[in-house]
Amino acid sequence: MALPLFPNPNQNPSFFLLFLSLYLFASMMTLANIASIDSGPIRPTTPLVIFLEKLQETAFQTYGSSDFDPKYYVDLSLKFDLKTTEKGFDEIPRSQNGSILSKDLKAFTERYFYGAGEDLIFVKPVDFVVEPDGFLPKVKNQKVRSWALEVHSLWRNLSRRVSDGVKEHPELHTLLALPGTCVVPGSRFREVYYWDSFWVIRGLLASKMYETAKAIIYNLIYLIDEYGFVLNGARAYYTNRSQPPLLSPMVHEVYKRTGDIELVKKSLPALLKEHHFWNSGCNHILSRYYAMWNEPRPESSTIDKESASKLLTLLEKQHFYREVASTAESGWDFSTRWMRNASDFTTLATTTILPVDLNAYILKIELDIAYFAKVLGESSIAQRFDEASQARKNAIKTIFWNEKMGQWLDYWLGTTSENVHKWEAWNQNQNIFASNFIPLWIDMFNSDECVVDKVVKSLEKSGLLHAAGIAASLTNSTEQWDFPNGWAPLQHMIVEGLVRSKSKEAKTLAEDIAVRWMKTNYATYMKTGAMHEKYDVRRCGEFGGGGEYVPQTGFGWTNGVVLAFLEEFGWPEDKDVDC
Repeated sequence: MALPLFPNPNQNPSFFLLFLSLYLFASMMTLANIASIDSGPIRPTTPLVIFLEKLQETAFQTYGSSDFDPKYYVDLSLKFDLKTTEKGFDEIPRSQNGSILSKDLKAFTERYFYGAGEDLIFVKPVDFVVEPDGFLPKVKNQKVRSWALEVHSLWRNLSRRVSDGVKEHPELHTLLALPGTCVVPGSRFREVYYWDSFWVIRGLLASKMYETAKAIIYNLIYLIDEYGFVLNGARAYYTNRSQPPLLSPMVHEVYKRTGDIELVKKSLPALLKEHHFWNSGCNHILSRYYAMWNEPRPESSTIDKESASKLLTLLEKQHFYREVASTAESGWDFSTRWMRNASDFTTLATTTILPVDLNAYILKIELDIAYFAKVLGESSIAQRFDEASQARKNAIKTIFWNEKMGQWLDYWLGTTSENVHKWEAWNQNQNIFASNFIPLWIDMFNSDECVVDKVVKSLEKSGLLHAAGIAASLTNSTEQWDFPNGWAPLQHMIVEGLVRSKSKEAKTLAEDIAVRWMKTNYATYMKTGAMHEKYDVRRCGEFGGGGEYVPQTGFGWTNGVVLAFLEEFGWPEDKDVDC
């Protein structure tokens, strides 16, 4: 493929940046044919995962769709080797049409498998105490303080270590043998998840649990050393995709609290590898999500096959499966944000979207690497990443910022006959999502008073602000990353960006959002006895719904954000916490 001549960066730096930022995919694929051709990399799965998908399909056919969770079956571990288990599976009695009675399938699974999650061991964190010294000194209200201590106690419930059996016989498990203790999100999410861990760590720091926070970081570094990037989660079926890359801010936050220089030394090589992962494959400044997979997700295989059943050709199905996995990589699984047609799930187009938030996260990686390199005296690395961060900042401003709306908008890619993308302002996604405000979390943007002023006004009139927090979007699609659901990570990043600015108006808005969020968390906890994965922002005290699984409790990042907000804002004695 012939490549166009690059402009001289010294003659016109701004034009060169714009050209380079948008010259993303000419060396990889013809975007005009992306709907019919799927030629990207594929990372093979394991024989165990393939067999467990078969078991999942059989269980779905046997038990039906009511209360069926496909993930349960790929989380099972074997009591015997795979060959023996497959033989037992083949020997299950079947009717003439091949169906299996529920009692026979139940007897098979009980004989040949340990339950999902049994290869993780509950463990009390080494640094957990019932009430840490200096815990949330700004929280004066006794009702709120008692609740905060209950939320703090949940770290003990969510702490795990991988059983010795996983390390001795990894071929019998889809769980990966992480070296240290970990904190899981909760409920069906029995393993470590990548971006969840950032907010878990923020909560652990409020709980003074520094060793547990470091152990999480070292587990993620282990995954980079083994696979070249942090996996979506610590399972063999997640080795084909990552999640929003937030390892560098995890390291930064722990280093700020502890001054642990060894943590920085061990983290920097891993962060350099991760940065390469997110920027490999083509010449560009801006990045996208692109999973190394074009089959149904193993943890949701029956769901993905059903969604793809309306597609006619294998190539169309493979492309759809790639888009589903790439959307799962985004963390926003699922949302109309990624769909060409909001009413048709098969129109997911994540691989052809430049996401605002992903590029903000990678900018944070570049800023953090430059900072860590300076701490360690690595001047050449520091200079390289100072330059990279400045280039990405300018690209974010050029491609994503919409002056009229006062927001950063995702950019949808198009093509020309020469297969080189040309920037057009109308390719910005004009729909409003909470992600449009995520760049404010980055100090390069929240330190710009003019930008902050515009963003505050835009957020206030966006329609996203509700009685119980910020909605993910304005579209009520039944997808879980759409209206009316609000999510802890979105509240936290936007609030923290507002707080870090110099604007008094922004700080006031930040506290108002945080108070709304904490009140709905408190009310729902008092009503249900649990912290929830997501909340309905229309009404204080209601948890969220929608999506491909029932609402989950636990819940790692929700706990972390509540504790981080209470640490930042406190709660006065005379302030009411009830809805």
